Amino acid sequence: MDKIIYFDNSSTTKPCETAIKYLNEALTANWGNPSSLHSLGLAAEQEVFLARKAVADTICATPEEIYFTSGGTEANNLAIMGAVSALKKRGNRIVTTTIEHPSVLEVMKKLQNDGFDVVYLAPDKNGVVGVDDINNAINKNTILVSIMLVNNETGAVQPIKAAAEAIKKSGAPALLHADCVQAFGKMQIDVNKLCVDLLSISGHKIHGPKGIGALFKRKQKNIHPLILGGGQEKGLRAGTENVPLICSLRGAIEEIGNINHNLSLLKELNSYARQKICESLPEASFNSNEACLPYILNFSLNTHRSETILHYLDANNIFISSGSACAKGQKSHVMTAMGLENRRIDSALRLSFNRYNTKQEIDRFCEVLKNACATLRKA
Repeated sequence: MDKIIYFDNSSTTKPCETAIKYLNEALTANWGNPSSLHSLGLAAEQEVFLARKAVADTICATPEEIYFTSGGTEANNLAIMGAVSALKKRGNRIVTTTIEHPSVLEVMKKLQNDGFDVVYLAPDKNGVVGVDDINNAINKNTILVSIMLVNNETGAVQPIKAAAEAIKKSGAPALLHADCVQAFGKMQIDVNKLCVDLLSISGHKIHGPKGIGALFKRKQKNIHPLILGGGQEKGLRAGTENVPLICSLRGAIEEIGNINHNLSLLKELNSYARQKICESLPEASFNSNEACLPYILNFSLNTHRSETILHYLDANNIFISSGSACAKGQKSHVMTAMGLENRRIDSALRLSFNRYNTKQEIDRFCEVLKNACATLRKA
């Protein structure tokens, strides 16, 4: 059987050795409750602090601004619902985009049903929301702006800083939230330069385990909790901290290494993939332009439905996707919002890379993909 080639890292990543090591250590040797006052509890509390600091250092925040959650979905829900609950007496408008992850869009749908004025900004053909549209949408009644930093289907980078400037200019009481699940650990993030108040991350996108994420909340800002209980995470997220997963997240962060070095390698890999796809299948059209984060490369064949191609690749031990795993096969709302025609959407394929992928894997992928298209043409 051929060696597994895995290009679906935006859906999830394989846990790295350090993440697994720290997980096992926490399960077997450091299993105390971090809220307990005895030595076992204090040891666990110290491990949680080290993980909190690892997250904070990666985004230029402070440890006391990091709150652990069960993942990116909970972090997004907590940021949005918590902010709206805290600010609902000061305004009614919420600004977001049509290309957000479902963990944002479904919350927005609920808030809209509850009577809030939710404004959805559409992207241009490159998948990027316009600065003018952001400026026009934010007014003095805006209480929250939620825009992802990197889109999970195309890799398009959104103008978060422009939203911060628009909020300041409007005099709105709005908090600025950024879903950074696809950006964290893959590009340099400085919460102070981005001027965000809230920022969400997830462990299983950076070779950590599933079930752990975190929310950055600027210490001067206030949001309301969703889960009430024993007062853990300074009262913002009750429930005994999941020390093994928290420690494992720290391990994943430590193994990232130099973010800029990794980004340089991924730019080279992405460029190579574009070249090989063009050589193998000239009919392909790219839905991710070269300004997108190079960890993601989305393209369409325009001739065969992506589902058919996925099955062929799967049979050859090559694993990619047609878009977000959370869409469960539904038509991409992201590419629909970009205004792409149905044929291009229906034939879209997403390669999402990790720092361990190689050019040899790209070669094998293009070879099998070319054979797949040839076989389907004959059929």
